[in-house]
Amino acid sequence: MFELLGKYLGPYRGKTIIGALSKVVEVIFDLITPLVIARMIDDGVHNRDVGAVLRYGALLVCFALVGYGFTLICQKMAALVAQGVGTDLRDDLMRRTMSLSAAEMDRFGADSLVTRTTNDVNQVQLAVAMGIRQLMRFPILGIGSIVAALLIDLQLGLVFLLCVPVITLVFWFVMSRSVPFFRLMQEKLDLVSRITREALSGVRVIRAFGREGSETKRFDAASKEQTDVAVAVGRLSALLNPATLLVMNLGVVAILWTGAVQVSVGDLRQGQVMAFVNYMSQTLVAIVYVANLVVLFNRGSASAQRVMEVLDTEPSVRDTAGEPLAVDPCTSALALDHVSFSYAGAQLPSVDDVTLTLGQGETLGVIGGTGSGKSTLVSLLVRLYDVSAGTIEVLGHDVRDYPLAQLRSLVSIVPQKASLVSGTIRSNLLWRRPDTDDDELWRALERAQAADFVREKPLGLDGVVEAGGKNFSGGQRQRLTIARALVGSPRLMVLDDSASALDFKTDARLRRALRELGGKTSVVIVSQRVSAVMQSDRILVLDHGRVVGLGTHRELLEASEIYREICLSQLSAEEVAA
Repeated sequence: MFELLGKYLGPYRGKTIIGALSKVVEVIFDLITPLVIARMIDDGVHNRDVGAVLRYGALLVCFALVGYGFTLICQKMAALVAQGVGTDLRDDLMRRTMSLSAAEMDRFGADSLVTRTTNDVNQVQLAVAMGIRQLMRFPILGIGSIVAALLIDLQLGLVFLLCVPVITLVFWFVMSRSVPFFRLMQEKLDLVSRITREALSGVRVIRAFGREGSETKRFDAASKEQTDVAVAVGRLSALLNPATLLVMNLGVVAILWTGAVQVSVGDLRQGQVMAFVNYMSQTLVAIVYVANLVVLFNRGSASAQRVMEVLDTEPSVRDTAGEPLAVDPCTSALALDHVSFSYAGAQLPSVDDVTLTLGQGETLGVIGGTGSGKSTLVSLLVRLYDVSAGTIEVLGHDVRDYPLAQLRSLVSIVPQKASLVSGTIRSNLLWRRPDTDDDELWRALERAQAADFVREKPLGLDGVVEAGGKNFSGGQRQRLTIARALVGSPRLMVLDDSASALDFKTDARLRRALRELGGKTSVVIVSQRVSAVMQSDRILVLDHGRVVGLGTHRELLEASEIYREICLSQLSAEEVAA
């Protein structure tokens, strides 16, 4: 928590100081108020002097108005600082999340990152705001009240000092046990968020299979776990207020008992006893609020740790600083040299000792069964992960030597899941190159077999795209993402099973359009369909991450039993041989 505050409160140091000083001024007036009331009682009420009562009353009104003015200043400064810190935190979290490699994203999980960016930052914001508004007020008010009481009468003031160690023990007991609970509660909230997201995104499938009841039970179980933790920490936190109230009220009783004796013998005046009780009440209120602040700061501290965990995480895929590399026009488009990769915690590699080359303008087909490592290999080509062993070269340079911006401009990818964002068709197509003109956008749509349905839109390129592209069919989304990858004429284009929702006729037209790219654009087609890869210049057959075949369609039919089995499982013998 202190590390986070030290970093993010810096730009708001001035506002923080103004807010804290305003609260100090307000507390000073609160501390003076019991003394004025004591004088009002002793000089005005005791002597039946109405004028004195009115003068002291007017002074109390002035104190209240001035204190209220400084309270407003403090509230405004606290709001500005808290909102500023929260905004900066969210911005940095978003930038850090966008810089994380796929490995770190796998480790944290999307749902946890969403919770940290929203709920956890809100908890930190609340802690900052309450820290400025209350952290200065109540400790000063409590300590000041004890000092003022001791100045009035040392014997009665000792009652305060006897209460302090007891209350400190209560604070230590609650604080030492509540922080782990708050962290566990946020983790349970991550689980609730994940289940909610899965249920909402897959609601059609859930309804189709009649699984509403089981999903509801699954959510109820996760929600109950989070509730149980919240109740446990609530019970623990609930000890603070009654324990502190009990100690302080016993102290008030002791003060009234002893004070009454001293008034009767003339050692104290009634106004002084009232001032003493007021100071005791202020101390009581201060301690109760401090107890609540302890709970609030414990929760904020747990959230701050989760936020800093993300901010302190360095991406495993680091961008290479420096000028763009010169591309050799005569070298291979793609070269893999004994490439291997293993996911964190995996016992076996997902890609194991893959070696191949692909010339410029050529097409490479990649095929294999489920779990054969096809998508992992694609992720390595665009450097979403870094290889565990070996090297991957694109246009003569190791992908790790390229600045990421240059690598992303040279290599475009169409992932398995078609991903569109809310906006327009044009805004989605301009991701790779924002300055692309409409003519090139339409050419990309034509090659991707998407121009027909885009032209049918009343607004054409300015047609609305809803979040996730929900207003388009699965095949239309895939064609739009293929068109987006074609914009800017990439030197290497990777399609990761990205035509699975297309009918065979549209798929054939798309493959023909991709072959016609020719020139310096090389294409890697990953697919489960033999028809999608069989006309490639070379075909890579993977099985459990290892290369079990590499060659043309006819070469593999003769040399690779696995490829031959895949072909015959999808096509007739005549179609395979044709």
